Amino acid sequence: MYSRRKLLLGGSALVLSSSGLHAQEQAKPKSEPMKSEQAFSSSVSEVIVPVSVQDEKGRFVRDLDLKDFELFDEGRRQKITFFTRERNQPVVIGFLIDLSNTNRLHWDKFKEAIQDLILATMEPDGKPDKRFSGYLIGYSTEAELMVNTTSDPEKLLERIRKVKAGGAAALFDAVYMACTSRTLVKGEPIEPRRVIVIVGDGHDNSSKKNLNEVVEIAQRNLVTIYGVSTVAFGFRNEGEPNLKKLAESTGGRVVYPLENVYSDVSGYLSTPSDEGNYALKVGTGGYATAIMRGIVNAIAATAGEITTQYILRYTPADTDVSRAYRRIEVKVHLANVKVRAREGYYPFAP
Repeated sequence: MYSRRKLLLGGSALVLSSSGLHAQEQAKPKSEPMKSEQAFSSSVSEVIVPVSVQDEKGRFVRDLDLKDFELFDEGRRQKITFFTRERNQPVVIGFLIDLSNTNRLHWDKFKEAIQDLILATMEPDGKPDKRFSGYLIGYSTEAELMVNTTSDPEKLLERIRKVKAGGAAALFDAVYMACTSRTLVKGEPIEPRRVIVIVGDGHDNSSKKNLNEVVEIAQRNLVTIYGVSTVAFGFRNEGEPNLKKLAESTGGRVVYPLENVYSDVSGYLSTPSDEGNYALKVGTGGYATAIMRGIVNAIAATAGEITTQYILRYTPADTDVSRAYRRIEVKVHLANVKVRAREGYYPFAP
């Protein structure tokens, strides 16, 4: 297994908005665990907006200050009342693992990478940290909550080691389950934040829920979704738009670890071969190493985004109750940068 020490964590990008759930949790005794069996509903007073900023080469811009940001709610500029770029802020991460037949080929490699991702996000400094919690949902023909919310990464690692792939794919049901059927941590969604990481190819052929339903429930539950695509080099999958929609609508992104396996190989398309023009032959050590290198790099980038971010907070100046969904825009006073943030939030009950 690749050690977590080999993961080079990058910058950030998330976007969440606060909700009445925070107020409900604050009112509960500290010793009382919370259980979410349905999407919460209440009005929002403070909006939380984690943000990612990248330059033209895709590198994270880490040294911005409050004065560099502008934030708009339904086109109206807002006063930012809180700003931080502190690393390793509290987070609850849902690991959603595609166990369908389409991922059997590289499952052993992804299983190792998932374990590294768990360690990199729940133990970013290489030791247990109560600020970070996680839960595990596996999905094939049905979605299953394999490990409920815990701050002990070993519980997730132990379950991952025993999992085998096979079956259909109920991705949308898995996202719905992550938003409705797990134990909550006191303080969500302000501290800790909520994140889902989907390791899969995005296809769904077994869910009772649909894409639009789970995008909305993720937005209502203030979740940021990341995707680690398992689609191999040279292939396309009808599920890719699903992953992209889930990620972009919630402020996350999708990485493709198997797409650039040959990026460091010169002239691979001109290398004749009976089984195809491959400079790295399938079944060889070079191919396996390239596959793992791509996976490790993608896992490192995802872990970095989760553990590092700019976070802005504001109280909306306009509380027009006629708007069921409010759009957010974040601008940075810097040329040639890409700003990634959640598209918007639901301020009121459905």
